[in-house]
Amino acid sequence: MTSSTPGRSGFPLLALERPDTQAPSLRGVLADLNPTAVANGLVALLFSASGPIAVILTAAGQGGLSQGATASWIFGAFLGNGVLTILLTWLYRTPFAVFWTIPGTVIVGDALTHLTFSEVVGAYLATGVLVFLLGWSGLVGRIMDLLPPQIVMAMVAGVFLRFGLDLVDASTDEPSVALPMIVVFIVLTAVPTLGRVLPPVAAATVVGIVVVVAGGSMAPGALDDGVVARPELTTPEFSWAAMAELVVPLAITVVIVQNGQGVAVLRAAGHRPPTNVAAAASGLWSLPMALVGTVPTCLTGPTNALIVSGGERSRQYTGALVCGTGAIAVGIVAPAFTGLVLAMPAVFLAVLAGLAMLAPLKNAFLAAFSGPASTGALVCLLVTFSDLVLAGVTAPFWGLVAGLVVARLVDRPSPPSA
Repeated sequence: MTSSTPGRSGFPLLALERPDTQAPSLRGVLADLNPTAVANGLVALLFSASGPIAVILTAAGQGGLSQGATASWIFGAFLGNGVLTILLTWLYRTPFAVFWTIPGTVIVGDALTHLTFSEVVGAYLATGVLVFLLGWSGLVGRIMDLLPPQIVMAMVAGVFLRFGLDLVDASTDEPSVALPMIVVFIVLTAVPTLGRVLPPVAAATVVGIVVVVAGGSMAPGALDDGVVARPELTTPEFSWAAMAELVVPLAITVVIVQNGQGVAVLRAAGHRPPTNVAAAASGLWSLPMALVGTVPTCLTGPTNALIVSGGERSRQYTGALVCGTGAIAVGIVAPAFTGLVLAMPAVFLAVLAGLAMLAPLKNAFLAAFSGPASTGALVCLLVTFSDLVLAGVTAPFWGLVAGLVVARLVDRPSPPSA
């Protein structure tokens, strides 16, 4: 990426990174597309449309939102962010999957118990403006450059660890569904020649669906909420109570927690995501999405980790394009797709997410504990994995803070060899 260019006044007017490669043509995209990229993109999409959707439904339920308002929220989360994913991925020719802040959604759910949805939407707009300015000014890039990669990857490991533990629990809770998926995944992973033809996670997904349907484990009423989404506009209301409670915590979850994970995951895979662009685009795109009730946009960690979990690095951007295209389709038929995904038993989703996150989790651990700041990385991991919430900000941020402090006080650089 080109470095930021300060304006005549010294203010970094051109802090947004420019693409360092030409955007691919349609023919080029089709040439780079392969079964692994398609499978990774679809699994990433399925992941985003399963557990994270449940978080949205929980938050909406806490606020007593109508079915129409909830469907509109999901519509924006997928269709709107799918468009941005395709645009940024194509422009920078690098995986650039954006969705919505999950910890931010949890914060919003708590706020909806005593704030109106209009007040929350007003806070969304203010958050979007703040995040855009942080990215446009170049501050985000400077902050990310100052964070030790070990500590950031320890935060990522702490977030991803839940998926691995859920995989273990699911295997013992309902082995009839979990074990066939795990066996297929192991066989295809152990035999690379087969795995290149039939991606392990995709095969495990198909096997799991067959087992669930054959066993009659799908919940009824998957299509009771309709098929096509009907977005609803919410008029924002700007209240000091909502601004004080939500704007700073939401901005932190987007810029540091979520975008920090996304940038770290992509860098670990050998990509060079534009950090300032990620923040500026997240903030700017959050403005129209807020009006249909969607929580602020962010560069996601888990989704991008799934997209870059396999295949040639130069072709992995096509997985993000697949994910973005699928997200647009999901947004259009949000009620039906969400109903079908949530009709699957929880064990299926837990096993699928756990298997898909094994490689990203391993890579995060290797990166976190491969340098001198191992004590700080350990503390960051532990705090991130906890349920700590302070000042309305969730554990991953405080994990970073604790890890940085401990690394500075306890860890020492290795002495030079003689």
